[in-house]
Amino acid sequence: MIIIRLYKGAGWNRKLFMPRSSNTQGAIYMTIAMAAFSAGDALSKSVISEMNAGQIMCMRGVITSVLVYLIARQMGALRSWRIILKPMVAIRVLCEILAAVTYITALGMMPIANASAILQSLPLVVTFGAVLFFAEPVGWRRMLAILAGLVGVMIIVRPGADGFTLAALLCIASVLATAGRDLATRSVDPDIPSLMITVITAISVSLFGAILAPMLGGWQTVSAVSFSHIGLAAVLVLIGYQCIIVAMRTGDISFVAPLRYTSLIFSALLGWMFFAEVPDNWTVIGAAIVILSGLYTFYREAKRHGAQVAQQSEPRTPV
Repeated sequence: MIIIRLYKGAGWNRKLFMPRSSNTQGAIYMTIAMAAFSAGDALSKSVISEMNAGQIMCMRGVITSVLVYLIARQMGALRSWRIILKPMVAIRVLCEILAAVTYITALGMMPIANASAILQSLPLVVTFGAVLFFAEPVGWRRMLAILAGLVGVMIIVRPGADGFTLAALLCIASVLATAGRDLATRSVDPDIPSLMITVITAISVSLFGAILAPMLGGWQTVSAVSFSHIGLAAVLVLIGYQCIIVAMRTGDISFVAPLRYTSLIFSALLGWMFFAEVPDNWTVIGAAIVILSGLYTFYREAKRHGAQVAQQSEPRTPV
């Protein structure tokens, strides 16, 4: 299977922590990941008119759960299911569920490029969350970049006299939930394999979708075309996650991470090709501000990390 090969390519054993430098390879994998995520979102959006978010979550989650479980078993990453009782794992799963239901619902109510543009504020929100919950040091320059990025989001959603639209609120809620997931992940016991966490998360999302579907209008008959769209979306999302893992472990993070923003290009193209959606000027301006803020944040983080490495490598003067 191609996904198992991606895991093996990243080096499932401890060799993956060895220094490896291939920025070109990392950039390719990151770009593939963003294309896969964007295509998966477009496929989910294509069926939202036929079934509710809960049914999509359940069906897509079941397919993802089977695939991830098989991969985890193949890689020897399965552990006790009691792991879900650990507080940080449970919080991570809950945040993943909230992120999925809010984002899928938002996709059915707004252009995919707009939703993707708002989602690009995630690194900024995670950085701000790290300051609040982990007391990580953030200088005034990066804090200004975070505030500028949030202004960019406001330009995209453009709250007027009627306030935020429901779609905008759902998308922002998805960003906050995803940031909570990422922050909770930092506190998960490092001895727990990532694949096992993914298995638990996928199954939990599926079960919650099954519970939520009747509340959102009930189960609908699924055509062969819609089922193929959901199945392909599940595979693409899984491939996207694994490509990110490979990208981050083969290239320099400061070089690879900014390529996350290529998802905006893919989302805009897919929205134009399949949904006749064309971003307006304000969306483009807001997205540009968010991207520039994120790039500057990545730059400052890389510079700060480089300064720390240089300081640690300086020879000490003998006393």
